[in-house]
Amino acid sequence: MSSTLVRIATWLMAAVIGFVYGVAAVIGQAAMWGVVPVGLLTAAIGLVALLVAVRSLTGERTSSLAAGVGALIATVVLSGRGPGGSVVVPAAPEGEITTGVIWTFAVPLLAALIVAWPSASTLRPKN
Repeated sequence: MSSTLVRIATWLMAAVIGFVYGVAAVIGQAAMWGVVPVGLLTAAIGLVALLVAVRSLTGERTSSLAAGVGALIATVVLSGRGPGGSVVVPAAPEGEITTGVIWTFAVPLLAALIVAWPSASTLRPKN
């Protein structure tokens, strides 16, 4: 199998994994423990861990970008109105910021941060 085909398969698999995690995170991000947004914190930490793991395991930024795009697609799809009229992430009332709004912006920001983070191999001193 050619290396190009393997890379494309890796990107597709990373996107699917990101989408699956994104679905779980969108559903769980609304969990609160009193005033502490436990679901949002857990979802954000989990997304960062997933993207770092994908980048570390594959050794390339594109795979973590694909996983981030998969999570973003899940967030966008589940934030809209479903065919039956149901909404997983309800719109925030005028002037309020909910965990759903924060999560919608956190996904692309965290993905961009992990993708743009410098490679550890370039940070090592060369002797």
